[in-house]
Amino acid sequence: MFGRVKPLDAILATAEKKSLHRSLGAFQLTMLGVGAVIGTGIFVLTAEAAQKAGPGMMVSFIIAGFVCAVAALCYAEMASMVPVSGSAYTYSYAVMGELVAWMVGWALVLEYAIAAGAVSVGWSGYFTGMLGHLHDYADFLPNIVIPHALSNGPTAGGIVNLPAMLIATATTALLVLGTTESATVNAILVVIKITALTVFCLLALPVIKGANFTPFMPTGFGGVSAAAASIFFAYVGFDAVSTAAEETVNPQRNMPIGLIGSLAICTLFYILVAAGVIGSVGAQPMLDSMGHALPTGSTQLTEACGKINGQAVVCSKEALAWTLRQIHYPKIGNFVGLAAIMALPSVILMMIYGQTRIAFVMSRDGLLPAKLSNVHPKFKTPHVVTIATGIFVTVFAAFFPVGLLADVSNSGTLFAFAMVTIAVPVLRRTDPDRPRPFRTPAVNVVAAISLIGCIYLFFSLSFYTLLLFFSWAAFGLVIYFAYGKKHSHVGLGTEPGEEA
Repeated sequence: MFGRVKPLDAILATAEKKSLHRSLGAFQLTMLGVGAVIGTGIFVLTAEAAQKAGPGMMVSFIIAGFVCAVAALCYAEMASMVPVSGSAYTYSYAVMGELVAWMVGWALVLEYAIAAGAVSVGWSGYFTGMLGHLHDYADFLPNIVIPHALSNGPTAGGIVNLPAMLIATATTALLVLGTTESATVNAILVVIKITALTVFCLLALPVIKGANFTPFMPTGFGGVSAAAASIFFAYVGFDAVSTAAEETVNPQRNMPIGLIGSLAICTLFYILVAAGVIGSVGAQPMLDSMGHALPTGSTQLTEACGKINGQAVVCSKEALAWTLRQIHYPKIGNFVGLAAIMALPSVILMMIYGQTRIAFVMSRDGLLPAKLSNVHPKFKTPHVVTIATGIFVTVFAAFFPVGLLADVSNSGTLFAFAMVTIAVPVLRRTDPDRPRPFRTPAVNVVAAISLIGCIYLFFSLSFYTLLLFFSWAAFGLVIYFAYGKKHSHVGLGTEPGEEA
């Protein structure tokens, strides 16, 4: 199981032979990280967190952010040592062997591709909502209603989510054109959504009422844990920065800055935004007759919200815009919704970007077909795997709901994070003399806390989500033994482009 370890020197040598163009600096990496993180979690899932934990969702954000912070310290050390594409997959290959690396790479498909589908669905909700209220933006604009059958998947009573498909396709096309171009567009979108969140905080925080924070944990700490497991999706993506290591100028310096800097910016915004929502309009969950929170996404919650005409933040699909309208800033609320529409594509971009770079490296190692690692002669991007990933994301966006996709994505993320936190202290022992431009402080303590945090959040997910994860893992094992193990360059003793 732990054989076929690919030495770090071999990983670096392989990257040099078939590498990607280095063009990203510290600022672009930080913006890529912020672009990947701030999105569906804060714009869409805030209401879900409130329904599970009430005002206690502030603690949920802190728990999820803390787990990511200690994991980020481990990621930063590995990324500075191994500045190549592949993220947790590459790190696992170097420390724990091929089978573990394959399972991590397979889990990252859940993190990136399915997360991209989830964000596409979230964007679709904002987009169709905006079209239905165009007259609120300007008197001369008519409202446009997209038929329910074409804006919702089968689980929501529709046929296909066409807007979600279109945004996923457009983002894929942008990534095929080139990394630098994608990063430039992303930086513009990041500025837009940071501006929107800053305006929200400036307007909502001054009208906070202390009474809205009571009771603080109406569903107990169990509700806070459940919300933390779901809201963890709000942080998914910071590790996508590490997948850009091979395209980074001076990665030993810039990777740690990009990872930790982007996470710090996002955590600060999340806490302030959560405080603004709770304090200004309240965030108490809808309870049943037994005092239990009604399940998110359930018909019971929909019926309860209908009885109060949706006048609660837990009933809104656009929590931040709804909050601003309630505190008498309807126009600004509309434009925060518009900012979300403009900003969410940057998250889709980074999710697809991360997945294509994972598949690129797995293909380069022989675990996936070699054609997937082909680089476009003009655009210098892995166009084959980018297009294949885009098709995969488009299918998920077209037919599945955002909540299910987000939770399944979290399961893959937490598994990958756990493997990285194990790899760092192990590598300290097996290869202590290797230069480490960034060293994780108190590595044994930090790695242990990160591992415990990942396990805690993983098992706070629903039973159904865990069942899907382990089913996906079993399917991955079948593919590995049927194809990957037989074609692995490490197993065959060959280099990329050579035959055994």
